[in-house]
Amino acid sequence: MTKTGTDAGAKQTAKLEVGGKTYDLPVYEGSIGPSVIDVSALYGQTGYFTYDPGFTSTASCESDITYIDGDKGELLYRGYPIEQIAEKGNFLETCYLLLNGELPTKQEYDEFSYAISRHTMVHEQMQYFLRGFRRDAHPMAIMVGMVGALSAFYHDSTDINDPQQRMIASRRMIAKIPTIASMAYKYSIGQPVVYPRNDLSYAENFLHMCFSVPAEKYNVSPVLADAMDKIFILHADHEQNASTSTVRLAGSSGANPFACIAAGIACLWGPAHGGANEAALNMLQEIGSVDRIPEYVAKAKDKNDPFRLMGFGHRVYKNYDPRAKVMQQTCHAVLKELGINDDPLLDVAMELERIALSDEYFIEKKLYPNIDFYSGITLKAMGFPTTMFTVLFALARTVGWIAQWNEMIEDPKQRIGRPRQLFTGATQREYVDTAKR
Repeated sequence: MTKTGTDAGAKQTAKLEVGGKTYDLPVYEGSIGPSVIDVSALYGQTGYFTYDPGFTSTASCESDITYIDGDKGELLYRGYPIEQIAEKGNFLETCYLLLNGELPTKQEYDEFSYAISRHTMVHEQMQYFLRGFRRDAHPMAIMVGMVGALSAFYHDSTDINDPQQRMIASRRMIAKIPTIASMAYKYSIGQPVVYPRNDLSYAENFLHMCFSVPAEKYNVSPVLADAMDKIFILHADHEQNASTSTVRLAGSSGANPFACIAAGIACLWGPAHGGANEAALNMLQEIGSVDRIPEYVAKAKDKNDPFRLMGFGHRVYKNYDPRAKVMQQTCHAVLKELGINDDPLLDVAMELERIALSDEYFIEKKLYPNIDFYSGITLKAMGFPTTMFTVLFALARTVGWIAQWNEMIEDPKQRIGRPRQLFTGATQREYVDTAKR
């Protein structure tokens, strides 16, 4: 196999001219995607930092997990197109792939899925911790606290230098976070916690914990379970986004894995990141009815109007979001299964979808419906309140965070994260006593 990245060495250099001097900077090639200019020694050589707000032009690490080509509308997990994984695989198989780099053999899959199913219960004392939250607490607030608290209950898997403990912690989180998510949901609606069942699939078990009650039997719909599984697959990882970068940054200090994932959940909570599908549904509620759509479409086209259609277009994908193609089919399958055909909100969504796929303005601007648009509709139809949308995102993204965290820990070039700044504040001045101010 041909080496790529920093291990292969620089095949060319970039020249930087500053202050009358010229400096050679190494250029490294990836297996696919843009090459990078190595500026790690820039300050030592020149006395200058680079300035890149939001790090949109900065590669913070070397990774072989997930690749995105926004112009092509392409998302690869370990080289496999997301469409193929969603169509042919399942979420636990995806977890194994992201964690280990290859699809599992049948024996490997059986061992992995058995281990996950046997880690689904959480320490019983965590229920007392749960009851300390207010009844009206946002489920994401509960998730941040509960996941961070795992390190207080599972001391035997917090040594990041022990590969065995890292593996145990990884499997524990993949297994337990659905249980914690369902606990947060049940607590918010005043229903008793439902314990996990090892005889159900990952998605089936989660739906059972969320929607069953002790008073009667709950049968999980295969269509809904498949939709839930696909939602998990599509959200499992997305390269170096804000929450993933947060997990890596927290992990670079040597923090335990549970604390790092809790940090990722906190970042994901932001409306510009994980809250996008909730924002899309709120927008549909604001529009309210099909007859008001022309008014809002006109507002969206008006550059002087601050209104924006949520759930359309994507910061990374300049073409159609490849996850949206899968989610569109899944959304319609769920609506058909549930027999939903008279919901005003869904009528608005379907009409907006039609306009976005046919209107010249949307096509020219490439404002296609994205995954947040379809997942919001789907989750609402399945019975989840909007406050749970980001929780489900966090549940799915946990495996991606863990894979990225493990990769960072094992990277010999990894150093503690320490961004620099362009300081524009006051220069040095003398302290003045209170009486003289």
